[in-house]
Amino acid sequence: MSKTTHFGFKTVAEEEKAKHVAGVFTSVAGKYDVMNDLMSAGLHRLWKRFAIEISGVRAGQRVLDVAGGSADLSKLFLNKVGSSGQVVLTDINNAMLRVGRDRLLDAGLTTPVTQCDAEHLPFPDNYFDCASIAFGLRNVTRKDAALREMRRVIKPGGRVIVLEFSKVAKPLEKIYDAYSFKLLPKIGKLIANDEDSYRYLAESIRMHPGQEELRQMMIEAGLERVEYFNMTGGVVAVHRGYKF
Repeated sequence: MSKTTHFGFKTVAEEEKAKHVAGVFTSVAGKYDVMNDLMSAGLHRLWKRFAIEISGVRAGQRVLDVAGGSADLSKLFLNKVGSSGQVVLTDINNAMLRVGRDRLLDAGLTTPVTQCDAEHLPFPDNYFDCASIAFGLRNVTRKDAALREMRRVIKPGGRVIVLEFSKVAKPLEKIYDAYSFKLLPKIGKLIANDEDSYRYLAESIRMHPGQEELRQMMIEAGLERVEYFNMTGGVVAVHRGYKF
C-alpha cells in the first residue's frame, strides 16, 4: 500500500506529490519574483539577507543552494564566497532553474546549475561548507530525507540553513489566515492568472512543521546545535544546524 503525504490540504500518494508540486512551480515560474515581492511587501529580500548573514559563509567557501529556484540566495552567496569560492544552484523544477540561471547570467554571474531532487543530492560527502534551502523544504515529499542529504554533503563544521514559512504568533493568526486564504489567491489570479497554485502555496505553509517541530527534525537528521530565529512575528523562521 502506498504511503501518503500532504499536497496543501489534500492527501496524495507520496510518489504523486513531486508531480503536483512540479505543476505548481512550472505554472508560477514566470511571475515568481514579482509575486514574492507582492506577497511579502518586499520583506522576502530582508529574510534572505538575514539567512545569508547567519550562515557564516566566507570568501573561498563552497555553498549548495538546494531548491534555489530563481537564484536569490545563490546571487547573495556568490557575493560572499567571491571568485575563490563556489556556489552550486539546484532545483528539481526545470522551469524555475531556467529562471534562476538566466537571472544570474543577466547579472554577469556564472555558477554551476544542477537539476536534482533534494532527497537525492548528486554530490559527494563532506564537500560543501554550507547547504541552504529557502522556501523549498515544505514542498519536499520526504523532508527528513532532504535534511539528511544536506547534512551528508556538508563538511564537519559546516552549516545547514533552512529559511521557511513557519508558525505565526497567536495574536496574528486571524489576520494572517484572512490574508493567506482570501487575499493571496486573488493576487495570484490577478497577477499570475493562477489562483489554484497560490491557494496551494498558502495551504502548504499551514501544513509545514512549526519552529520546534522542524528543529527536532533537524536534530533527528543528525545536525547539532540547532537553533532558529523568528522574523516578522513568526511568519518565517531561519533554522541553523551544524555538522560535527
